[in-house]
Amino acid sequence: MDNLSEALEKLKLTSTDGISDSVESCLDCLLKALARNNTETSVKIQEIGLLPLFPSLLNPQSSCSPKVSNIIAELAKNEFMRSPCVEAGLIPPLIQLLKSTDQEVLLQTGRALGNICYDSHSLQAQLINMGVIPTLVKLLGIHSHNTALTEMCLIAFGNLAELESSKEQFASTSIAEELVHLFQKQTEHEKKEMIFEVLAPLAENDVIKLQLVEAGLVECLLEVVAQTMDGEREEDITQLKTASDLMVLLLLGDESMQKLFEGGKGSVFQRVLSWIPSHNHQLQLAGALAIANFARNDGNCIHMVDTGIVQKLLELLDRHVEEGNVTVQHAALSALRNLAIPVVNKSKMLSAGVANVVLKFLQSEMPPVQFKLLGTLRMLIDTQAEAADQLGTNGKLVERLVEWCEAKDHAGVMGESNRLLSALIRHSKSKEVVQSVIHGGGVKHLVTMATSEHMIMQNEALVALGLMAALDLVAAEKDFVGASLVSVLHKLLSDERSAPEIKYNSMILICAVMGSEPLHKEVQSLAFIDVVSKLRAHENKTVSHQASLTEQRLTAQS
Repeated sequence: MDNLSEALEKLKLTSTDGISDSVESCLDCLLKALARNNTETSVKIQEIGLLPLFPSLLNPQSSCSPKVSNIIAELAKNEFMRSPCVEAGLIPPLIQLLKSTDQEVLLQTGRALGNICYDSHSLQAQLINMGVIPTLVKLLGIHSHNTALTEMCLIAFGNLAELESSKEQFASTSIAEELVHLFQKQTEHEKKEMIFEVLAPLAENDVIKLQLVEAGLVECLLEVVAQTMDGEREEDITQLKTASDLMVLLLLGDESMQKLFEGGKGSVFQRVLSWIPSHNHQLQLAGALAIANFARNDGNCIHMVDTGIVQKLLELLDRHVEEGNVTVQHAALSALRNLAIPVVNKSKMLSAGVANVVLKFLQSEMPPVQFKLLGTLRMLIDTQAEAADQLGTNGKLVERLVEWCEAKDHAGVMGESNRLLSALIRHSKSKEVVQSVIHGGGVKHLVTMATSEHMIMQNEALVALGLMAALDLVAAEKDFVGASLVSVLHKLLSDERSAPEIKYNSMILICAVMGSEPLHKEVQSLAFIDVVSKLRAHENKTVSHQASLTEQRLTAQS
């Protein structure tokens, strides 16, 4: 350590005089000391106040630059040295050195910046603002043959790409082309994984998604899948998952997805279809998720249903009733739900037996599967009276829906159960369905749904309750009283925040329940006539007109 102290003092004196040989030997001494005991040496360098001298040594013309950058990189391995490096003003001169043509300078400078900014989003954001991304992308293009420099760039990209603010800068560079070009040259698993780690966060940006597709990444990914799909080595399994996951991520962008769909004739789309019947769960999952992503507009959905994709998904689901792979179940149900959105697809999918296969998963205890199952059935019965009638009189389904309406730990499942219960009544308009829901104990949940914070759910509940009252008020009467329906309607009509549709449907329902003696008494006791008369002056003409009709009804039966 005596040699170190001597070198530090000497460096302090000679760095300002510019005596190159003396400085070089002192720097060599520092590097050796750091290699022997990094922490202790770092403390000494900080104590003696050497850091502020380094900016003057980080001169692009200086032969010392690579060693100084190397020293800074070693110092910044210690967390306690990172802030002092920033305070000493080392970042601006280091960024200037990234314009050097010397590969050793570039490598050590990149290491130094990477270590200083490691795990600090604020410092990484500072680098982005100082324009480091275009510089690094350019370096990758120029020095792609230099393994060490390439790895340094990839590590930097991986860290910076996690920041949302970096995506716009990356999108304005040739990063997509450079990474795809680099990926095509790789044969080693580890190198491909490094590139994957950069691609994944970048591909979250829709502009970069399209750039990656245009640069040929999809073809690279399909090749990786083909090479690893039958592999049993751990690295094959890892690469297969990474490549297929990234493929699905690229399809989340509207433009990139449509480009790959190519009207349903694209080779990529056809290849993805072939994954669904595979025996590999990862490929089944990726295939189903890809179909769900392709099914994001009506045109694609109609084409896919007409070309028999539904049958492939149903066969896949049938294989997983017993095997029970939850992620595959969830993905296949997601695809079916999306495909069922266009009106023209609903009857075709019902005829193909989609509802029957989906009902096989009623016993699932997994909330994600329950959620997608409910959404798929709700989409299928929309405007389909016969299907709504069949499902609405299915005692096991109604019983499960009522059970899930109480799933307070899973708001999504609870909401979808309520919506499906309402939809069964609204689309069937069937007395038998109404009786099935009453018998199953669903009335109280529909009344609670009418108080939801979401207007669409409130409205769906009120319409369903109105149909119940119209189709079988006698059977519903007891449950309406037990669920305090009249009190809920009074609150909805009194609340100034209630939307016009809510006020309108609440008044329709009030008129419908007047035929029940106990409900009529409740209406009278709550002085509805005062609330309704005020609504005659409502700015919405439909509401004001209905208020006049309701007031007449209340007056006539008072």
